[in-house]
Amino acid sequence: MSTPTTVLDATGAATHRAVRYAKFTIGYNVIEGIIAIAAGTVAGAVSLIGFGVDSGIEVAAAVVVLVRLLAEIKGGEPDEDKERRALKFIAITFFALAAYVTVEGIRDLTGGETPDTSIVGIALTGLSIVIMPWLARVKRKAGQEMNSRLVVADAAETKLCAWLSVSTFAGLLAYALVGWTWLDPVAGFVIAAFAIMEGKEAWEGELACDDDCEDDEKTTSETGSSCSDSHK
Repeated sequence: MSTPTTVLDATGAATHRAVRYAKFTIGYNVIEGIIAIAAGTVAGAVSLIGFGVDSGIEVAAAVVVLVRLLAEIKGGEPDEDKERRALKFIAITFFALAAYVTVEGIRDLTGGETPDTSIVGIALTGLSIVIMPWLARVKRKAGQEMNSRLVVADAAETKLCAWLSVSTFAGLLAYALVGWTWLDPVAGFVIAAFAIMEGKEAWEGELACDDDCEDDEKTTSETGSSCSDSHK
């Protein structure tokens, strides 16, 4: 049985929404990254500095997505080779983040680092807990509507950033309240495992579908299109 061909919609409303989401991602994460790295440096909080580095990774991925979307809107033919290269770039950012939080988590656990309480960091990560899940959800919806694996991959990275926000927030808050220094690095290991999984799927062009993709599979059988191609 042959695999139906996915047709990328580069002219519809979903594409223009995806462009707006990419621009918002870049602007928000630039500001977030600067504040997080500055606050983390002042407080000596490695997790907060890592959170800021993650914001930079998110900016890089969003720039890749934005460039591709703008080219497609201007009438350029979808280039599968370029999309695969872009997906691999996003995968590399996942792997880089996983390596960073793992190394820093081991260092924190073995070195017994005791950072200062960062009220700025708590407020910043708390805000991201609200914004990032929403942003991941609307990006994914737009990506499915326009049949773009690249946008869906970017949504997965934003979802990872949401979990990293939760991890960093929990670590900073727990330390501020009860002095627990081990929670953040342990949570970071969970984030690293998730990042490796998502990175592998992005590298192979086989992005994980949540439960809502079951509906897409039904649509595929009826219309011959889906949120992502199968390469198996």
